[in-house]
Amino acid sequence: MRRLATATGGAVLPLALTAVLTGCGGDSPGDAAREAESAVESFASQASEAVESATAEAGRRLDDIRGGIDVKGDVKAGRAVVGSDGRARAEVTVTNTDDSERSFAVQVDFTDAGGRLADTVIVTVEHVQAGDSATATARGTHDLSGEVRAEVARAVRY
Repeated sequence: MRRLATATGGAVLPLALTAVLTGCGGDSPGDAAREAESAVESFASQASEAVESATAEAGRRLDDIRGGIDVKGDVKAGRAVVGSDGRARAEVTVTNTDDSERSFAVQVDFTDAGGRLADTVIVTVEHVQAGDSATATARGTHDLSGEVRAEVARAVRY
């Protein structure tokens, strides 16, 4: 059985994540993931050098999700396409290999044809039943053109 869940992401900035996520230690893992996604969306207009720095910060913040387990192998990113709005998007499929309902926080990196980082988004997919898969759409926040690839940089199941 497949569930369809649509989630959006945005450019990550360390400053935004620090401001929003500093107090996440007492929050539930789902709250931390949603706050990370929200922080990412808040700063879509920043320069590409900030995206690189933000990627490292996003990884650290994903590490902070309580009870989170690295499940990059259980997540696949589909082919990236650039829409008429200039923003990249890609389907992300998560598979819950656990024996109970779980949620996922996924960091998707959009790269150009040369493999250079162009955008970073965090997508949350919540309430995936044991043994099921669900999809979400990672939506970039920077104007991109040409060939763009989507890569799962990190995935945490909680």
